[in-house]
Amino acid sequence: MKRLGFKWLPRMMNKALRTVLIGSLLALPACSFTEEALWPSLTGEDPAGEDTQAAAPAPDAPPQAETMPALAADGGPQLGTGDFQPQAITPGVPTGTYVGRKVIELRGELGRLHDSISRQNETLQQVRAETIQHAQRFHGTLAAIYARLQVGTTPGNPILVQQYNSALEDLDRMGANIAQMNALSQSVTADATMAGYLTESVVSSFRLSGAVDEDHEQLAILEDESKRTSVLVERLLAELSDDMRRSTEYARNARADLNTLGVGIKAGEMFGQSLSRQVAGPGLPANAQPMSTAGRRPLVVIRFDRENVPYQKAVYDAVQQVLKVRPEATFDLVAIAPAGGGTARVALNTGKAKRNAEGVLRSLIDMGLPPDRVVVSSRTSAGARDNEVHLYLR
Repeated sequence: MKRLGFKWLPRMMNKALRTVLIGSLLALPACSFTEEALWPSLTGEDPAGEDTQAAAPAPDAPPQAETMPALAADGGPQLGTGDFQPQAITPGVPTGTYVGRKVIELRGELGRLHDSISRQNETLQQVRAETIQHAQRFHGTLAAIYARLQVGTTPGNPILVQQYNSALEDLDRMGANIAQMNALSQSVTADATMAGYLTESVVSSFRLSGAVDEDHEQLAILEDESKRTSVLVERLLAELSDDMRRSTEYARNARADLNTLGVGIKAGEMFGQSLSRQVAGPGLPANAQPMSTAGRRPLVVIRFDRENVPYQKAVYDAVQQVLKVRPEATFDLVAIAPAGGGTARVALNTGKAKRNAEGVLRSLIDMGLPPDRVVVSSRTSAGARDNEVHLYLR
């Protein structure tokens, strides 16, 4: 029985990698294809002219290290450690003057501001603790899944599926923590505005008439304390913003790696980190055109000669190898159907080939490859015996 055939492109970055633009194309924004217009045809060499038999990786292709992604080795986002508890307010002495009454009023406003900052600080410390707790539990679950995949397991192992869902729940909880940080940031911003206004009010009170020396002494103390509060709330806001940024980045990378891990669980094989973390540079423009495959060796040839062809690992390894050297790389995904057997048979094979290519593209997107990195097309070939999907480096 035939098995999945795939070829590694030896010496990927060799100058021999030259391609020619030909035909019409479509850049696909999603992984669902229902319109015939979304499938431009490529004309070129007969796939039978290529050696599409199963082949081992080229001798000069470095072996893939089955290592745990860096994210799974982390303990979570590196959050701040600052504690932003305001200092006590110096008590004052009533003087009976108008300015003295103004001092009492300003001191009361400063006290209410301190109470608000204390509550914000308490919320921040709680959200930080919860975020780290969720991230550490997520990390532990991921490590357990990778360890199981590394020694080998069955496709769709229900234990791993359950662990995957548990990790997803922890990610959702982290998302809720980030939303709390965002709401907290708005409240702290309001406190920062209030602190600035309070400092200006204290400074302007020095110009009021009818003050005694004690009034100005208390205003001077109040000015120092209000300025100190402004600095404190600005530090709180800055550290909160950093926490939000780090948590958001961690959660984004974690979700990308978890999506790739889901593909590995379905296949029962060990995958690395999401391809999205290796991609750099802009993708293909919306009006990009397919390239001819004439004279080009595919990175991977998938022959769909049976049900449930296990192509995912070969595709992931091939694309990952390319992105290590060329993070800006883009790809051509070509669905090839046999041209023999009459019009009806050709139409049937073409439809199947397109659906196979849809599945490969969905897998690539789940692995983290942005959709705008792949151009999908289809064609028929008189020399093809089975439906095939070829992946090329553009």
